[in-house]
Amino acid sequence: MDNPLIVPELPAGERFLLRPWRLDDVAVVKEAAEDPYISLITSVPSRYSDVEGAAFIRRQWSRAVERVGYSFAIADVGADRAVGQIGLWPGPHGRASVGYWVAGSARGRGVAHAALRAVSSWGLERLGIPRLELHVEPWNASSWKAAERAGFVREGLLRSWQDIGGERRDMYLYSKLVTDLA
Repeated sequence: MDNPLIVPELPAGERFLLRPWRLDDVAVVKEAAEDPYISLITSVPSRYSDVEGAAFIRRQWSRAVERVGYSFAIADVGADRAVGQIGLWPGPHGRASVGYWVAGSARGRGVAHAALRAVSSWGLERLGIPRLELHVEPWNASSWKAAERAGFVREGLLRSWQDIGGERRDMYLYSKLVTDLA
C-alpha cells in the first residue's frame, strides 16, 4: 500500500520508550500469551509458538502498512526489552481509540500510565486528533486508574458494550481531548 504510517519512537517518561515492534520482542508476546485475559481481548495468540509470536509482530507492522493505526512496543529503556503494547487507532469524526496491555512481570511499575501519557500527547498534539477514547472493564481498576492518572476522564458506563469470550461485558468509556492539555 502507498504511504504507510510511520511508527516513531516516543519517550514515555524516563524509564520507557514506545517504539516499533522488533522480531526479538517475541519474549513479551510469549508472556502475554500465557495471560488468559490478554489473549482473550487482543490478537496475542492464546497458544504461543515462535511462529505465532513472529506472526503477531508482523501483524503489528501491517497495521501501519495498511494505514489502520499505530502499534507500539512499550520497552523498558534500561533493559531494551519490550514489556507491553499500546496502540492508537484513528477513526472517523476526529476520534481515535487507544488500547494497551502490560505483561504481568512489568505490572505495578507505572508502564501503562507512562505509555498512555506519551501516546495521548503525541496523538493529540502531533497528529492533531481532537479526541482519544479508551474502554476499560469496571473490574480492571489498575487499568482505569492508569488512564485517570494519564489525564483521561471517565464519561460513563457502557452497559453490555462488548462481547468478550462469549459474554457481553460492561465497559467504562474514557476520553482525553486536545483541550485537556491546556
